[in-house]
Amino acid sequence: MDCTGAVALVTGGAKRVGRAIVSELAAAGCDVAVHFRDSQREAEDAVRCVRQLGRRSISVRAELGDPAEWRPLVDRAVSELGALDLLVNNASLFLTDLSDDIESFDVSHWERMLRVNLLAPAALCHYASSALRAGGRGVIVNLCDISAERPWSRHLAYCASKAGLVNLTRSLAKALAPQVRVVGVAPGIAIFPEQYDQQIRQRRVERVPMGRGGSPEEVAKLVRFLVESGDYVTGQVVAIDGGRMLA
Repeated sequence: MDCTGAVALVTGGAKRVGRAIVSELAAAGCDVAVHFRDSQREAEDAVRCVRQLGRRSISVRAELGDPAEWRPLVDRAVSELGALDLLVNNASLFLTDLSDDIESFDVSHWERMLRVNLLAPAALCHYASSALRAGGRGVIVNLCDISAERPWSRHLAYCASKAGLVNLTRSLAKALAPQVRVVGVAPGIAIFPEQYDQQIRQRRVERVPMGRGGSPEEVAKLVRFLVESGDYVTGQVVAIDGGRMLA
């Protein structure tokens, strides 16, 4: 897809990986709606950076844990930017301060994790599908995780939600073809949770065959590649993990 003048909505676009994706898509020529929940200052800064590149941009607040806010998020992006060609479901919930093993099973925790990481992306794809089809070049990129294939026993709900997102990616690729392509990107280490100390980070990196962690910018470049150069790619989930899936 030629990104020049295309309109993108990036969930969780104010910080971390989402911010890198916003910057990369703007550099490719996209106008960008930057979704945020609490990070208004960072979202407004992202908008300014996009506009400095000569592209249009808005920030849109929505709580993805609230189903009532799913449709208005898409509607505002379409109404203010005039179209929607690209939806990037990047926003995700990952908790390090709450036990999530089988012994600590908690229904409310599972419901929250699935609502944000799986149901919200599915709903946004639903509400965006008409606009994505109308433009004739629609693309959906779902930010998955290698934990969908290599699950962690202490993060059961998170891993299950990401496995569901992988399946959703493949299902929607069939359902929305040929007007809309649907692809997934599955990072390994892109950026560590802030709560991880140096010892934990080092242990994680030691398991990576490439010998280092990745970066948000590398994930963003892969997203751009799949959007710009992957016109015959749909239904695929591409790992960007330094070989961690092999270890």
